[in-house]
Amino acid sequence: MRVLVIEDEQKLARYIKKGLEEHNFAVDTAPDGEKGLFYLSGNEYDVIVLDLLLPKKDGLTVLQELRAEGDETPVLILTARDALTDKVAGFDAGADDYLTKPFSFLELLLRVRALLRRGKVEPQVRLQVRDLLMDLTTRRVSRAGKALQLTSKEFALLEFFLRNPGRVLTRTTIAEHVWDYGFENTLSNVIDVFVNRLRHKIDRDFAHKLLHTVKGVGYVLQEKEE
Repeated sequence: MRVLVIEDEQKLARYIKKGLEEHNFAVDTAPDGEKGLFYLSGNEYDVIVLDLLLPKKDGLTVLQELRAEGDETPVLILTARDALTDKVAGFDAGADDYLTKPFSFLELLLRVRALLRRGKVEPQVRLQVRDLLMDLTTRRVSRAGKALQLTSKEFALLEFFLRNPGRVLTRTTIAEHVWDYGFENTLSNVIDVFVNRLRHKIDRDFAHKLLHTVKGVGYVLQEKEE
């Protein structure tokens, strides 16, 4: 398995590279955002470990450009930025996981392995609950014929709800399937933010609400009238 580490702190980059190579990974390192995109333009990687505070081109821009090109390589953000707003911005740009510095190498290794185990969803054409429709081929979402504009993470979150209609989903379950992140206590606030943003987009202009909170448990997407 091949990993690209985009990190400007060379001592840290060498530490990560050495540790991953000891676990049989092939590892490339890039010291800035431009070099990282250069490597990505000519090589295929299984996972990207990405710092946010990078010279020449910051990590968030790198991630946004990567996703805009249709590259879905799993990305683990590794950064000193630990504010909720930074985490939301990272996931919103298309990150699959988020780990803050300082960190233990074992945790980083577990996160990388979790991203590698991420299963591919079986191909389908459409997912639908009531008048809410998702086209997986065109990646378009609409409700009652009205187009909805979703970010990449909102799209993934809604897809998970649409694949589990009527099922109450806990924050832990959402984290494991949408973010590949196993620790509810560090991610639940981010999940709440994204669910509320998604609810605002799919329910705000419609009398019949589809996305509901189950107090003390989680969330459910259902077509049953309240």
